[in-house]
Amino acid sequence: MIVMQSTVGAALSISTRRLAGTAIGAAAGALLATYFGPNVLAFSIGLFLLGIVCSLLGKTNPVVRDQLDRTAYRFAGITLAITMLVARTQAPWITALHRFVQVSIGIAVGLLMTYLWAE
Repeated sequence: MIVMQSTVGAALSISTRRLAGTAIGAAAGALLATYFGPNVLAFSIGLFLLGIVCSLLGKTNPVVRDQLDRTAYRFAGITLAITMLVARTQAPWITALHRFVQVSIGIAVGLLMTYLWAE
């Protein structure tokens, strides 16, 4: 439902931000969780660093800047929290990959529904 907007163009815009943020958050969460486990201090530092990374990446290229705004940063933070702080039985990389796939499927369904609804 987050992805669905009044037009396909608006839905695509929010979808790319959500996907970019989820990818960055999943990678950071998997890396931090592998080395530090479910550690609140590591999570806090990771969240701070995500802000810096999104900001720096956004300054490198105008196309990237449009996708790495506050929206992408928020989604990166959510994915970081899920990957690092949720109890799991598998490796952090598997949790991160599952989260990315789940979000990707949700985005695809949301875009499809927006496209079909607009018709």
